[in-house]
Amino acid sequence: MTRFSISELMAESGVKFGTSGARGLVTALSDRIAFAYTLGFLQHLEQKGELVPGSAVAIGGDLRPSTERILGAVALAIRTRGYAVVHAGRVPSPALMLYAIKRGIPSMMVTGSHIPDDRNGIKFNGPKGEILKSDEPGILAQQVDVPAAFGADGNLPESARVPLPEVDREAERAYVKRWLDAFPHALAGRRIGVYGHSAVGRELLVEILEGLGAEVPRFGWSERFIPVDTEAIRPEDIELARGFAAGGSLFALVSTDGDSDRPLIADEHGKFMRGDVACVLAARFLGVTSVAAPVSCNTVLERSGWFRAARTRIGSPYVIEAMQAAVARGDTRVAGYEANGGFLQASDLDVPGGGVLSALPTRDPVVVQLALLCQAVARGVPLSALTRDLPPRFTDSDRLENFPTEQAARLLAGWSEGGAPAIEQSFAELGPLDTVNQTDGLRMTFKTGDVLHVRGSGNAPELRCYVEGASEARAEQLLHYGMRVLATARHAG
Repeated sequence: MTRFSISELMAESGVKFGTSGARGLVTALSDRIAFAYTLGFLQHLEQKGELVPGSAVAIGGDLRPSTERILGAVALAIRTRGYAVVHAGRVPSPALMLYAIKRGIPSMMVTGSHIPDDRNGIKFNGPKGEILKSDEPGILAQQVDVPAAFGADGNLPESARVPLPEVDREAERAYVKRWLDAFPHALAGRRIGVYGHSAVGRELLVEILEGLGAEVPRFGWSERFIPVDTEAIRPEDIELARGFAAGGSLFALVSTDGDSDRPLIADEHGKFMRGDVACVLAARFLGVTSVAAPVSCNTVLERSGWFRAARTRIGSPYVIEAMQAAVARGDTRVAGYEANGGFLQASDLDVPGGGVLSALPTRDPVVVQLALLCQAVARGVPLSALTRDLPPRFTDSDRLENFPTEQAARLLAGWSEGGAPAIEQSFAELGPLDTVNQTDGLRMTFKTGDVLHVRGSGNAPELRCYVEGASEARAEQLLHYGMRVLATARHAG
């Protein structure tokens, strides 16, 4: 038995805590690291008084090849600490969260979300929801005892592995029931395609839509993991969606990312809607009055005039903290969202023509998809018509993968320290600078109204670029230009 601090293991392995838990290369996220991080999380909850002897802990995972192995290490740590393991199987992250919150128990989701399958991670959720930034120091400070059972590579030998418990399907059933109970059965006669790829919630999404009356053709099911990012949609996914809709018979096409907590929704032409735009429309349909969203999201939030808006740093913990502040000041219809389309509820919401949708303070895709589909049906218009109510602001985003974190930090620091002269020199084609927001990265607004936002990812070695312009064509131009500048900066070192 050897004692380690979580902060020491983080430095040693390179598997870091970010805004979504722990993530790293599969080779680095060994059984030993997963075991130790799980112990650290459980000990932290014990110290907070949120976990008592005899409690259970729910676990689930996505469809990555490494998920089964990591789930085994997580389950071993839970048992070692004296708690029961509830194995929800391969389920969407919000389904696992819903199950656990209703029972007042913690949960852990093994997933790397949208990043490639050479990486994976663990999302840590307390009995009331996601861990917040304030939890991280307490977890990192934990001292954990790790047995000598792990091999030289950090993994358990096959002889030491214990099978996971039988899968409890209640999380799946409760998640499907949530939507069938709350939303009107208004989709009869509508043909809504599901692009399944390797999303863990693909089968449940089909079940939900069929349960609400839709005809649901399946497209693109894959046995190989595909890293679909709803915030930086791959060109091949754009082409696939157009092809799926080419026959003209689809009312809409829907999908999610790998752990099914972020939505994709395309109109009758197979054209994807930006996540932050879809969330504005969903929030209005559901009667939300107070919205929290990161600084990277479209300014249509404020320009619409429909909500009391709060801007945050990027990451669901920051959005949750802002929602909690809104509830504390007395707001009663509070929600939040991210640029990736993940929608979070801090309040119970009444669904027009349906029932009550209970609060779920974690990213969810289905609420956005059903809100838009039912809204279009109720108004008797195609899905593409919904955006006509919005101010003309258009966003786009992309990322440079394998961009070293340290290099990204140096690049942003250089622009920040150099101020307007340095920024205007690097982005000369955008003209004079108006304002810079450094809430998270550098969000640069130019005198023309063009917006270009650059930040390093908190989950992977990536440099992300977000843009906003007065037309779709302008947003595309801005993104192309921004990515070209960043690529040049990368090669310059």
